[in-house]
Amino acid sequence: MNWKIIFKSLKNRDMLKRVLILLGIIVIYRFLAHVPVPLAEPSQLKEVLSSVINSSDFGGFLNLLSGGALTSFSIVLVGMSPFITASIITQLLTKAIPKLEELHKDGESGRRKINQWTRIISVPLAVIQSIAFIYILRQTVLTGNTTTLSDTTLTGWIVAVLAMSAGSILLMWMGELITEQGIGNGISLVIFAGIVSQLPQTLSTIVNSLMDTSTGSLSVFGWFTLPVNPLSFWVAVVLALVSLAILYLLVKINEAQRIITINYAKRVQGNSSYGGIKSILPVKLIGANVIPIIFAVAFLSLPAFIGQILKATGNASYLDLANNLILWFQAPSQGQFTGSTLQAFIYPAAYFVLVIAFTYFYTGIIFNSSEISENLQKQGGFIEGVRPGIQTEKYLNRTVNRLTLFGSLTLGLIAVLPFIGEYLMYSVAGITGSKLSIGGTGLLIVVSVALESLRQINSRALMVTYDDYK
Repeated sequence: MNWKIIFKSLKNRDMLKRVLILLGIIVIYRFLAHVPVPLAEPSQLKEVLSSVINSSDFGGFLNLLSGGALTSFSIVLVGMSPFITASIITQLLTKAIPKLEELHKDGESGRRKINQWTRIISVPLAVIQSIAFIYILRQTVLTGNTTTLSDTTLTGWIVAVLAMSAGSILLMWMGELITEQGIGNGISLVIFAGIVSQLPQTLSTIVNSLMDTSTGSLSVFGWFTLPVNPLSFWVAVVLALVSLAILYLLVKINEAQRIITINYAKRVQGNSSYGGIKSILPVKLIGANVIPIIFAVAFLSLPAFIGQILKATGNASYLDLANNLILWFQAPSQGQFTGSTLQAFIYPAAYFVLVIAFTYFYTGIIFNSSEISENLQKQGGFIEGVRPGIQTEKYLNRTVNRLTLFGSLTLGLIAVLPFIGEYLMYSVAGITGSKLSIGGTGLLIVVSVALESLRQINSRALMVTYDDYK
């Protein structure tokens, strides 16, 4: 990453405008995350919600991904979830329906139609999720013997659903505006901004834990005493070292790529000759970047979300199913890691498998071996030792599958590493309440999005400053 070129490119008016638009949209998003849905008195509602969220790991997880919008019950609480779900649906249909696959291969015009259908599908999904969120909130709050939402009229509920649905659609539009600037993926950057906004609160919690010396202070070789909690200090040191190691590994696997040399046959046309040169085709180890993590998290949140809805209905016949869905498909707490049950390991195992599956799925969409092989053949290009056409396609498929296998397994292991850390902390040290799994998922998304966005910014910066190096 050439920071000198990036800073130099900011002198260009178009580049500066793109960066300012990106920052402006993120600021607007953070502002909207604090605009409450018109249901009840905001401060009273926030106080009730904070107590409900803190009593559940699932609530804390949703609050992290929504950038704190759940605590405020913001109009953007539903977030990008409907658009992500719609994207998964349309991409699956594209692979399953031949006509949609042909439309996808038509080029930019075909992809625009598919993207338009994705937006259309997102609207009813946003309405459904808004109704579900409000229903769960109403049942949860009323169960807590409070009258915060008991006097809300039908008109109030309709306005609330419309506000949340509009907030989700607005967020989808803002994400696409970011993507259009060419300096990052809009969906990923919106989620990135939400997670990063929670860092001050996380750091504050760590500092308060360190400063709590009620159980004693840290003695340094018996020479002097530091006014910090000994256990919290060593836990913080270990977490910092492990985080740095994971950060280093994430950067390496995100930047890793296989270079395939492309030769172009020499052709003579009139008095001019063409070709006779070599080029490269870089194939990334993880071509899907952070998308598998985001898709896996969104997919895994659905069963627990359905469980919350079933539980909120109060129907006794659905109670066991609801409790099982909530128990199995939410990030397990350390207290669940006991030798007598395997329920706590369902979520990490499903997370690992889904990360691998979505890595293969999304890589297959963005890397089209057939199209690349066809274009190389038309341009007179070939891979040394491989015949053009079907053999080149098979070679590319084999290469990408091998890279994706190693990359997806590595990404899956990194994804479940926080769960392993929680298990070890509970079984060895008896420490509970660390919520490493939530922070680990956030770290994966933040690092992957930051690397991909910096790469795109660097590419555009090189393009903007190209004339200066002629």
